[in-house]
Order: sequence, then C-alpha cells, then structure tokens
Amino acid sequence: MLVGIIGKSNVGKSTFFNAVTDLSVQTANYPFTTIEPNVGVAYVRIECVCKEFEVMDNPIHSVCVDGIRFVPIKVIDIAGLVPGAHLGKGVGNKFLDDSRQADALIHVVDASGSTDAEGRPVGAGSADPLYDIKFVEEEFDQWLCSIVGKEWNKFAREAENKGQKIDVLLAKRLSGLSISDIHITKAIHQSNLDNKKPVIWDEEDILKFSKNVRILSKPTIIAANKIDISSTGANISTMRDKGYDNIIPCAAEAEVLLKRAAKNKILHYLPGDHAFEVRPNANLTDQQMKVLNTINLLFKKYGSTGVQDALDKLCFESLKLIAVFPVEDEFKLTDKKGNILPDTYLLPEGSTPKDLAVKIHADLAKSFLYAVDARKKQRLGAEYLLKHRDVIKLVSAASRR
Repeated sequence: MLVGIIGKSNVGKSTFFNAVTDLSVQTANYPFTTIEPNVGVAYVRIECVCKEFEVMDNPIHSVCVDGIRFVPIKVIDIAGLVPGAHLGKGVGNKFLDDSRQADALIHVVDASGSTDAEGRPVGAGSADPLYDIKFVEEEFDQWLCSIVGKEWNKFAREAENKGQKIDVLLAKRLSGLSISDIHITKAIHQSNLDNKKPVIWDEEDILKFSKNVRILSKPTIIAANKIDISSTGANISTMRDKGYDNIIPCAAEAEVLLKRAAKNKILHYLPGDHAFEVRPNANLTDQQMKVLNTINLLFKKYGSTGVQDALDKLCFESLKLIAVFPVEDEFKLTDKKGNILPDTYLLPEGSTPKDLAVKIHADLAKSFLYAVDARKKQRLGAEYLLKHRDVIKLVSAASRR
C-alpha cells in the first residue's frame, strides 16, 4: 500500500514526512523544497497480541514496543501544488503524475492560514485553509477529467458501436492510477450516469464522474498542521462546519522533536502516545524545557501531535484495513525458524485466509487447503472472513508433505 502526502507548497509536508518516517529530508521555508518525490516507510500503530498470549515476540518486518506493534506502510512526499497545476503551472503535472500511484492521501494543510496560495509566508490568519483544501481537490479532479474526457466523443461512439460497456473501457483508460473496476462502477452510479448513454455525457458529467472516482479511489485525511499557532483552532472549526469531518489537528514539527528526544533517551515516547515522560537522568536546558512545556499544552488541548492519528485513521477507518498475524505453529505462534509472531499483514476488511495466502506467497495460495485460528485452535475454511488481530495458521498441500 502507498500513501501519498500532498498539499500546496510550504505547509509542512516534508516535516510531516519526516515525522512519519523518521528520515531526514530537506526542509526549508520556501516553495518547492521537495521537487523529486521522497519515498519512505511509515508505521501504523495497533495493539499487538503478544501480551494476550503472554509471549515475547520477535517481529521481523514490523516493530513491537511494550505491546504496541508498528506495521510498515509505504509513503511518498510529493512536490507542492499551486492553483492551475492541471494546466502545467508550477510542478503541477509532475505532482499529479506522482499522485496517481497512491492508494490513499494525507492532505497536509497549513491550518494557521500563514501561507498564501503560492506557498509564500504571510501573517498567521491571513490565508484561508479552506480554500487550500478546495483548490487541491479541484486540481486533482480537473487532472482526472482531462484523462477521462480525452477525445470523449470518439471514445464513447466506438464503445457504443462495438457494444462495449463504458465502465470496462474506463477501467482500461484509468489503469495505473490505483483505481479499481469497483470504484469506476460506483462513481458512475453516484454521478447518476447509469442510464445515460456515454455519447451524450457532457463536460459536467465527466467532471462529476472524475470527482466521484477521486473520492472513492483516493480516500483522504486532512492533516490540519501547525496547531501550535493560535489562529488554527478557529480555522479547524470553520472547516468542520463546512462538512470536512476527516480532519486531524496536527503538529508535525512537535512530533519530529519528540521522536528525536526519545531516540536520544531524553524522553519515553511512542508515536501516537497521548503523553510523554522526561527520563529521570535527562539534563535539559531551560529552552528545551520551554519547548516541551509548549508541546505538553498541545497534548492537553488536542490529545496528541495528531501525526500518528492521521496515519491510523486513514488505514483503519478510511481504507478499512485489518491487521492479521500469520504463524506456522499455532501452539508456539512461530514461523519455521522459531520467530514468535514474526509478521503482521494489512488486508482489506472482508479478506479471507486465501487472500492472506496470496499476500504471503503465490505458491502458498496455489496449494492452499485451509486455515487454523490460533486462539481457538479451530479449522477455518477458505470463505472465513478474517478479523482484526486474528492469528492464523495457513495449511497448504506443500506444507503437509
């Protein structure tokens, strides 16, 4: 899975990227700091099953700390967007082309209103973050519309003459954009175009379809960044009043500072925690204590920095993913090498043991027989619907030889 971090220039996208990946990429207070997309690994947070089973796990690809499992996902930080991007303004075409591969988006917005439409710094509260949300959505819709509507009359006539379904042809046209057949069919329905012949679709129909396809295929969380600035609170309330309920207040810079302090053994802090603790032996300056006190006030007001919350909400609420722990020994909870609870896989709700087998290895899927629930030690058929935090043994013909 790939999550795209998008937004206009100079709103803190690179800082947010640093916060979720703990990588050091260039950040500065001017537009287009990020030109080439930065790709990294972030982690979503879940409760591990190790404490429930009373075992000491040793994960291979994920991380477990104090019973909290951090499961890796891929993120891409994409160059900043400006109005007119779909016409090639700024680095618009590159932005939109890089965004196409994302399965979901985190839209970082300067909720303090301290950057104008071009990404230039202005006084806090001078700019409108609601405008920023709308223009990014509209640019994305116009870009999709340009792909969908290319030579539309010719495209639609050929479909009608050959008796081909428009949703099938649109799936081919939008291939490579992480847009599924289901997204296209639903977008046609939600645009009230089921019973309208494609040859008479007009520009408004194509734009409406493009917008619905974007909403369905690119679930988005709005990271309302810079909550440490006083103008942010009122702006977040306004955005929510306008119907944007997918907003997470964020302080990306504070998250970066907390992670660095934790890495340097100054604090005890895990991403997504609702508090942090200064270690007894930490020797802090007055300035460092002042910064930590400021962050602590943010925690009291918002509950966290919001950075981990944005990732988790996107994956588990917007994308409706579940985490599953596959094992080869349902009694010891180990793989063939003896690693306890070695892996965690993220799958869509409604996935089956066979889907998990496909995710792990093609050969395992081909010879799949059944699964075993490690909690109940019960046999599960291929049609069983996996649940969040299931611990599953997969049995194949090859494994029984």
